[in-house]
Amino acid sequence: MKHPARTSRRTLLALFGASLASAPFLDPPPAAALCAAAGLDDPAKKEIAMQLVSSAENSSLDWKAQYRYIEDIGDGRGYTAGIIGFCSGTGDMLDLVELYTDRRPGNVLAAYLPALRRVNGTDSHDGLDPGFPRDWARAAQDQQFRRAQDDERDRVYFGPAVRQGRTDGLGVLGQFAYYDAIVMHGDGTDPTSFRSIRGRALNRARPPAQGGDEVAYLHAYLDARVWAMKQEEAHSDTSRVDTAQRVFLREGNLDLDPPLDWKVYGDSYHID
Repeated sequence: MKHPARTSRRTLLALFGASLASAPFLDPPPAAALCAAAGLDDPAKKEIAMQLVSSAENSSLDWKAQYRYIEDIGDGRGYTAGIIGFCSGTGDMLDLVELYTDRRPGNVLAAYLPALRRVNGTDSHDGLDPGFPRDWARAAQDQQFRRAQDDERDRVYFGPAVRQGRTDGLGVLGQFAYYDAIVMHGDGTDPTSFRSIRGRALNRARPPAQGGDEVAYLHAYLDARVWAMKQEEAHSDTSRVDTAQRVFLREGNLDLDPPLDWKVYGDSYHID
């Protein structure tokens, strides 16, 4: 079962993705912060990050089972699919299928590119039904398509979150908190985007790279994240913060070292 947390897709994703190359949102990284901060991109830590997000997005730690996932969850963003919830209405699904087609011309999804371009920015299935969900699942059997999902996840979500976390001098937990927010809210100029969440936190506390205390800053950041989640009914359950990230923070586990125990939507999870 997919929880309603998947309704938290980004509203300005297409604009954000298009602007990454020309106008990155990251502040210039202080060299000391880059050297000092641990990395969520360490393979073991990245695997933990994928499982934590999957527990909230998919009610499962098996994030690799989600490459074939696709459904319209009624959130106004069309089809939601794959390991990070690529959406037909927000541009990232289109970018993914274009990448896959560049790498494997004539693939089973290539014929849907004109329709994906037409429905971008809407919740329409025009030109996608009835075959698109079936063909998405077929494409997910192809290692090239799974690799394309991984690469787009890293380009649009994971990489920017880790870089900004390092810029702010944050350890693994802080970098993960940024990643989880970008997955849910995306980045942009709207009040509930990751950029705005971070801005609200900076109004209350300074990150380590600016001479602040990491724990105090992360509490301020998670407070801002909860506020953003509560602005939309679909986000009213804030357990992915309250009984997961906040638990690790209160335990002082800034490096997300296992064993980890947390809850999302009342379900318990454990990583050894």
